[in-house]
Amino acid sequence: MQLHAVLYGLDRKTMNQRTEELLQLVELWDRRNSIVKTFSGGMKRRLEIARGLLHHPRILFLDEPTLGLDAQTRNLLWNYVKKLNEKEGMTIFFTTHYLEEAEAIADRIAIIDHGKLVAMGDTEQLKNQTATDSLEEAYLELTGKTVRDETLDNAAGRKQMIRNVIASRRR
Repeated sequence: MQLHAVLYGLDRKTMNQRTEELLQLVELWDRRNSIVKTFSGGMKRRLEIARGLLHHPRILFLDEPTLGLDAQTRNLLWNYVKKLNEKEGMTIFFTTHYLEEAEAIADRIAIIDHGKLVAMGDTEQLKNQTATDSLEEAYLELTGKTVRDETLDNAAGRKQMIRNVIASRRR
């Protein structure tokens, strides 16, 4: 945390205050002097989140920030991020597969399907647009309800599918 504070240009007082605040938040304060390589995967994830919040950026990008976190830590994280948003006017972009999280946290939601923006708005707008009762139902209405073949999401997968079709026609 100290290294990142120096890289972010934080003064010593701010560094100490935020380090303690964030390590308490992610429940790592008692491990503040431990070597990171001794941390479990979940502990490393929580430390990454604390480091990302250390300098209170004006815009914060979080990619699946709660993946692998327990419910208590997720709630603590979101409460802290909401306070930063309100107190410091921080804009927060986050990706999640937890639609309940998006519904509870986000002011605006963008639904992306196969790399394309298919809808954007608040929860109520998305539900009204799709005539559904929940964000999850709206998401399924906009992106489809069948399980997808993930290999089709990349060029190599599509090329292989075409090769398979051509090979099956030759037989």
